[in-house]
Amino acid sequence: MGATAHLLELQQLDIAIGRLRSRIATLTSGAALASAVADADAAEAQLGEIKLQLDALDRDTAKLEHDVDSLRQKATAEEQRMASGAVANARELEAIGHEITNLRRRIADREDEELAIMERRETLSAAEKDAAETATRLRDAAERLRAEAGDELTTAEADLAARQAERPAIVSTVDPEVLELYEQLRPQKKGVAAAALIDGVCQGCHEQLSAVELAKERGADVPRCEHCRRILVL
Repeated sequence: MGATAHLLELQQLDIAIGRLRSRIATLTSGAALASAVADADAAEAQLGEIKLQLDALDRDTAKLEHDVDSLRQKATAEEQRMASGAVANARELEAIGHEITNLRRRIADREDEELAIMERRETLSAAEKDAAETATRLRDAAERLRAEAGDELTTAEADLAARQAERPAIVSTVDPEVLELYEQLRPQKKGVAAAALIDGVCQGCHEQLSAVELAKERGADVPRCEHCRRILVL
């Protein structure tokens, strides 16, 4: 390997460190947890809206039941009045008959409304059950994520500290000039400045080196990929 000896070991360590830092940043920002909490809040808001609709239907039902009861009492009173014989006038009796018919029609209309509300309530009750289950599931998931995020953050921070502690020893085994080039390339190559060369293929960009270039790089002090310019470890 020559001057590039131990470079892959350093590269693998730096990739691990980078991933841990990225994960810690994600956990610290709380983006995943915030998303889970937002989902749970939205589900609970939907459940609350359904409950409000059910409450409104219950109020409408109570009003209709009161109306029907009142109309029935009036219809019964008019029927009793007609049947009592207290009214002898034919035109007045006809008017009472019309009133009774009107009252019965209004009762039927109210009962139809009640039936429609019952059907609507049945649909909403099923939706309420589903919404409650969804809200509970999402809230539980958010709380689990909150707990797991705390545990994962502690573990990730410990792992990062351990990996960072390993780095000085590995750095000391890398040629200083190669190390300087490596550090210059890392920001340019998304953190991957060194790559293995396997069967003539750069594992950084996965491009095949030409035979001429391959022969040239095999004799170089610091082999470089002709395509991505990463440091090659032969």
